[in-house]
Amino acid sequence: MLFRILIATLFVSCLFSCKEDKKVIKQTEISFKKEGELSIHKIKTDASKITLDIEIADTDFDIQTGLMYRSSMQTKQGMLFVFDDETERFFYMKNTKIPLDLIFINANKTIVSFQENAKPFNESSLPSNAPAKYVLEINAGLVETWNLSVGDSLSF
Repeated sequence: MLFRILIATLFVSCLFSCKEDKKVIKQTEISFKKEGELSIHKIKTDASKITLDIEIADTDFDIQTGLMYRSSMQTKQGMLFVFDDETERFFYMKNTKIPLDLIFINANKTIVSFQENAKPFNESSLPSNAPAKYVLEINAGLVETWNLSVGDSLSF
């Protein structure tokens, strides 16, 4: 009988103490890593140029992950996706916490299309609607703020 009471006491004790020992998994913030600079040249005014610090996504892992799990990005920062070929591209915002503008760029480094104000966590397809070799992700609203146009060119 004493053995049963001891087991019951240990069981009840474990119920209360085990609940208090919940493990908390903390997501590590991925910070921006400057890997180059990129300039956008406006076609309407040759003198107008916007310069950004860029992080480059050119491996399978970097391309698949992109800006996922990040909480913010500064105005003059962006992520440049570099592909081996030029074809229509399809992006989505899975696990992406910040709203973005996507700029699709052809092999000649000319802007061919945009997807503006992509919503965080939205898994809908965001197509380039034209062949693209590069994709530049920047904070949402900057395409409009900077008055970017199809035909503007980039250098990096």
